[in-house]
Amino acid sequence: MKASAPIRTILIFGGAGFVGSNWAHHLLTNTNAQVHIFDNLSRGKVRHNLQWLHKMAESNARLRVTIADVRDANAVNQAAATATEIYHFAAQVAVTTSLDDPRNDFDVNAGGTLNILEAARRSGNRPFILFTSTNKVYGKIGTLDGASARTMRYERHAVRESQPLDFYSPYGCSKGTADQYVHDYARIYSLPTVVFRMSCIAGPRQFGNEDQGWVAHFIYSALQGKAISIYGDGHQVRDVLAVQDLLRAFAAAYENRARTAGQVYNIGGGPNNATSLLELLSGIERSLHIRVKHRFRPARPGDQPIYITDFSKFSEHTNWRPEIRLSQTIDDISQWYNANRMAFVPTDFPVPSSKVAIETIGGVAS
Repeated sequence: MKASAPIRTILIFGGAGFVGSNWAHHLLTNTNAQVHIFDNLSRGKVRHNLQWLHKMAESNARLRVTIADVRDANAVNQAAATATEIYHFAAQVAVTTSLDDPRNDFDVNAGGTLNILEAARRSGNRPFILFTSTNKVYGKIGTLDGASARTMRYERHAVRESQPLDFYSPYGCSKGTADQYVHDYARIYSLPTVVFRMSCIAGPRQFGNEDQGWVAHFIYSALQGKAISIYGDGHQVRDVLAVQDLLRAFAAAYENRARTAGQVYNIGGGPNNATSLLELLSGIERSLHIRVKHRFRPARPGDQPIYITDFSKFSEHTNWRPEIRLSQTIDDISQWYNANRMAFVPTDFPVPSSKVAIETIGGVAS
């Protein structure tokens, strides 16, 4: 008689956020895994994501929530003690915020990551660990060609993992430090870690703003009739990956862990889903049939003029590639926004009450 597979016990740091809540929902919907969310709820609107997960999980006991901070090593140790998989999405995510408070940025992104790695190492479980890093570890990355009125964008080739590291901005330094620690714990301590150096991720349940989640921010602002601030000349280019495709990448990394463990991958939408800021405004106008107002502001320090992902290494190792085009992502985000407008109304939204096990550990920092 064939033995049944052991139950996966999955810990998601930052599990109430945009990526984390979508991944938790995917796991609860498509697997029989026990899912443990660890989040400090520092971004108030993510409580709506938590409520969404509670509603769909109340019929079973597979979801657990810990409200705590990754800077609290004791809380992290408790959470990681029985985990067989760890997905580390918790972070201070804005370059501009890192410029204002670099110490807090470092404590969360670098210090919090070290707490997670040490907890995993000391647990004795050798959990599979996937860490979401950033393309900011490659620095500003110059352009190969200038922009023209015809293209409305800068041009250069897509970036592979062989691109030299060049941490830029406190955020780039803190995430780069974490990136290297996660990679090194595979080499030194034989933990099965995977690093995703990600480009722009977009999709439903993203409460985007000017500093982070800019695609969603552009769409929400356009739907609200607000003028969008363009920092720089608008020719800056990013590739955009739909969150649904990112979830498929997480699953592919785990399913192919014999190949992916110890590896670093660039993950993004690639050249087919690259857009400049000005091109995105035009795309929003075409998709939503509305006029988008915008104004130009001075360029911000730390912004890359162009970044396009070469994801060929990950594709070779797992057969993954993006399936959702940017135009579909724009439609998905706008539809989610229109169905969830009340989530954008300022309110002191409490932690939802439900049958889901919730615990608070330590002093949760904002």
